[in-house]
Amino acid sequence: MADNPATASAVPTVSGKLLEHREGEIEIGLPGTDYRMKLVVEIEPPVAVGKKITGTIHATARRVDVIPAGGKFVEPVFGRPRRVQGRIVGGHGPSRTLYVQAGPTLICTLSDERQSTEQFSIGQIASFDVEAGAVFKPQID
Repeated sequence: MADNPATASAVPTVSGKLLEHREGEIEIGLPGTDYRMKLVVEIEPPVAVGKKITGTIHATARRVDVIPAGGKFVEPVFGRPRRVQGRIVGGHGPSRTLYVQAGPTLICTLSDERQSTEQFSIGQIASFDVEAGAVFKPQID
């Protein structure tokens, strides 16, 4: 089905300003928002603090609920992502991931074995808690 995220779609990237870098963690600011997200990094960021950084945000979603209406957000505005609500814009079935546009677009792995990407459709609004340790994977040119 064309609107089912079980089929592969373009992997969403996010660009922002690298605000801080500590061992194994960065803080990025997202343009046009007040978000200051603290994310784990597995490799050294390819840019200096204060410069633009592009990459992907990967989070592990606890049970994902589809809701009939609501806004898009990541909570809290400052710190590590704990709660996400947004529109499903794609996904990848074999890796059990949904792409959720919630301000920034996150690549969210389903952790509840009772759920699969086939249960969700592009355009639905998803709401879920995020496990600690969301990762930013910088794009290397």
